[in-house]
Amino acid sequence: MNLSKIIFLSLVASASVYSQSVEAERVPASKETSYRYFVGSTLLMLGNFIPDDPNRPDFAQINFGYRITPKHVFFLELKTSKFNWPLGMPWPELADEQRQQHNFPGYVRQYIVGIAYNYFWWKGLYTGVHAMHAYQVYNNEDSTQIATGYSLFLTYRLGYQFRFFDDLFFIEPSIGLTHWPIKTNTPESFEQKEAIWPKYFVFEPGLHFGFNFNL
Repeated sequence: MNLSKIIFLSLVASASVYSQSVEAERVPASKETSYRYFVGSTLLMLGNFIPDDPNRPDFAQINFGYRITPKHVFFLELKTSKFNWPLGMPWPELADEQRQQHNFPGYVRQYIVGIAYNYFWWKGLYTGVHAMHAYQVYNNEDSTQIATGYSLFLTYRLGYQFRFFDDLFFIEPSIGLTHWPIKTNTPESFEQKEAIWPKYFVFEPGLHFGFNFNL
């Protein structure tokens, strides 16, 4: 998967949303939302539509959130994705067209249930922490399952929430750091590829969006 293409497509989509909303009445950033609930996802799913991508992520995500107060927000994340490279590879190596030498001898399909908390410090500025439990299925190159494992991912984010259309819609560009302190039952052939990279990834982009509502 060409991550630079995914990020580019996501940024284009974000710009489109922003430009289309200029003529709409926008809630001032200083105003605290009165909505308690939201449902959302991420624009990074646009990576599924990169033409002829040999490493299509088959990525899906949905978020369900609840605002205890306008400053304290909890939400549930449900995700699934596929990847064939060590997650600790830094950006220069990920962007290298010759990176295939570092890829796994197969791929990982993962199913994630996560809990996240955001704290809003000023207007739309927030920090967040995510704890994500991943059930991981390891497959060889002909898609035969060879093992299953578990990883705990912890992510720390800094972002800003922009609200549109009378506070009904929001988008949250962010940057994050993810590490995985717990990782079990990794096949040896995959572990050999992972061992040369750190167990964290920095400058992870985020482009969440969502729709607010009350029950």
